[in-house]
Amino acid sequence: MEKKQVLLKNGETYSYFEKGGGSKTLLLIHGNLSSSVYFKPLLERLPNEIKTYAFDLRGYGDSTYVNRLSSLKDLATDVKLFLDALNIKKADVLGWSLGGGVAMEFAAAYPERLGKLILLSATPHRGYPIFKKDATLKPLVGYVYSTPEEMALDPLQVKPVLDAIAAKNAASLAYIYDLTVYSHLKPSPEDSALYISETMKQRNLADADFALASMNMGDASGFYGPGDNAIKSIVAPTLHIWGKLDRTVLEYMVLDNVKAIKNSTYLSFSDCGHSALVDKPDELTKAVLDFIK
Repeated sequence: MEKKQVLLKNGETYSYFEKGGGSKTLLLIHGNLSSSVYFKPLLERLPNEIKTYAFDLRGYGDSTYVNRLSSLKDLATDVKLFLDALNIKKADVLGWSLGGGVAMEFAAAYPERLGKLILLSATPHRGYPIFKKDATLKPLVGYVYSTPEEMALDPLQVKPVLDAIAAKNAASLAYIYDLTVYSHLKPSPEDSALYISETMKQRNLADADFALASMNMGDASGFYGPGDNAIKSIVAPTLHIWGKLDRTVLEYMVLDNVKAIKNSTYLSFSDCGHSALVDKPDELTKAVLDFIK
């Protein structure tokens, strides 16, 4: 499949894959350090009877980064503008990791544009905080960064990744993925090289990390500020999928999302880490199709 491009009303140009046809539309939203290409296993398995779109978010992959993002709400607005640009009135949405956070913000803000919601190892709706570090690189819980620029200097979670992207150090990024994402199976060497080449295109890492940390759709204040309780505005039927070997998003985080979204179903996979796309592609495809049918 070749990527297409579409200009959004906010001046961003989104690159995307398009597959299939039919009356049902499914939108795939990728995570951090990623792009639409990471959905390759799912795109290969989804039937042509479903119209499927997978795009690169603003600042990722081959999409532009004209307007600096300040929150995941900005990316949720992009999703709405993408649907507008392609004249899609309503879609089912799957969001993976950070993409799950974008999908939740979209579901809360634009319920009339959403059919069903699938959250795949989604970030917590109360945010994924990054704390300052002490001299031994241990997190100082409760001590938060005030700006993306300050967070960019985090010596453990952010700066090494920024440095690896800047240096086009594929080996370092592959090592980070092995530590955090591929806790069970790993992609083929060819697919791994393809995915890491996409990761190296990211231009918004500190902004995205800060947006993840400061996200708070809950009803209480978090480490980075008060919640807006927008999670209660999600009314769509929602399927939460999580892998029991996930080292990045822990089960209590997912269960907090399940509890907060009123119309929720929970599915967990054994022998699966943060990427069911790699560990359980057949089971993931079946779960998605069964849920949206």
